[in-house]
Amino acid sequence: MDPASPSRTARAPRPGISGPQLASLSFVALIAIGTAGFLVLPGLYAGEPLGWVDALFMATSAVCVTGLSVVDVSSAFTVWGEAWLLFLIQAGGLGILTLAGVLVSLTGARVGLGVEEAAGGAPSVLPPRAAARVLRTAVGFTLVLEAIGAAALWLGWRGSVGDRSAAWLAVFHSVSAFCNAGFSLFADSLTAYRDRPALVLAIAVLVVLGGLGFPVIQDLRFRLRGRHRHLTLHSRVVLASTGILLALSTALYLAFEWRHELVGLSPLDRTVNAFFMAVTARTAGFNTVDYDGVSNPSFFLTLALMWIGGGPSSVAGGVKVTTAALLVLLLWSRLRGDEDVSLAGRTIPRETIQRATGLAAGAVLLLGALLFLLLVTESGDEGWADRRELVRLVFETQSAFSTVGLSMGQTPELTVAGRLVLVPAMVLGRIGPLIALAAMAAQRRRRVRFRYAHEDVLVG
Repeated sequence: MDPASPSRTARAPRPGISGPQLASLSFVALIAIGTAGFLVLPGLYAGEPLGWVDALFMATSAVCVTGLSVVDVSSAFTVWGEAWLLFLIQAGGLGILTLAGVLVSLTGARVGLGVEEAAGGAPSVLPPRAAARVLRTAVGFTLVLEAIGAAALWLGWRGSVGDRSAAWLAVFHSVSAFCNAGFSLFADSLTAYRDRPALVLAIAVLVVLGGLGFPVIQDLRFRLRGRHRHLTLHSRVVLASTGILLALSTALYLAFEWRHELVGLSPLDRTVNAFFMAVTARTAGFNTVDYDGVSNPSFFLTLALMWIGGGPSSVAGGVKVTTAALLVLLLWSRLRGDEDVSLAGRTIPRETIQRATGLAAGAVLLLGALLFLLLVTESGDEGWADRRELVRLVFETQSAFSTVGLSMGQTPELTVAGRLVLVPAMVLGRIGPLIALAAMAAQRRRRVRFRYAHEDVLVG
């Protein structure tokens, strides 16, 4: 037989489920289970049960840890309905963290669009046993932080609602906060507690920790135990970007809303609530102000923060803070005339920059398409030329796609078709980064066998 024959040099690919398919199927299956539970489980509702569209919407919002709701959770569900909702939030949050951790470990993909790779670290491909250890660590760390958060919230609520009610409120809001879901058992979210800085800050801390991402939390854990001398470049980028965004947006919210939504509060409470707005706008749908009444600059700032989101491999949505940081670095390097993008004495690989720009552009295009569909479905006689309606739909679409969950009160008013548009928006916003992570790993294994001839195109 010819030594160069294909039978000697190639093997037929084995059929199986790829990483992106596994991630997609896992979330779709969990959404299906959640929808079925809302439809068939007894004792979930305090009033009228949900129809199949609303059941699908609520299950998707919970599993994708978005927080948008077509009903008032505080009055629509019994404690069993609230428990089912909480189960879906926890399952969705843990699924995101564990799937991200295992995909990063097993594929050798570098988290944060390759930022760690720029630090010169070798890919950390883990065997299945080590990957299982990563999974257990992610679950254990999540449950410990949620328990600590629940204890802190219980201490804050027990004096006003009683021990038993405080315990359930604390558990529900702790899980919802760490998973960045933003579901609340109060009709006005946390508005009634805007003058309770300890409670507001406890929720904010849980949201921030959940939005950092499992790789950063793991890196911090190793650093505190002395196993790492320095944080990875990825962790430093996430932490620095998060800190800058929180500080800057807190100052801006404070300036924009000092005489508007924050009026009537003490200076301390105004500062705490401005910080809370900065935290939840990127990741979770809790609110202590009415976003339908915020100033136009605050509205625009909130849209920008929702688009950015949190850290890679976290429960937060958006294009991620590392993507935003790389785009800023790319712009700065071009303004300086530098050919390469560098950070902290390291050069960021060009393919990483290309992925960041591709992800950002893809998010804008997909968001525009979803918004257009929603405008079509909500184009009734009253809202056809209502610019106020346009503003609200822009906000709802961005919130759904970035899995934030903030609302201007438009979600319960959506038509059936509009609700069905937001369902895939939440799913794509949730599993899109995981799919991209596995796709990037697969792309590294493909070699370019030929290139077409170059020809320039004018731009600008």
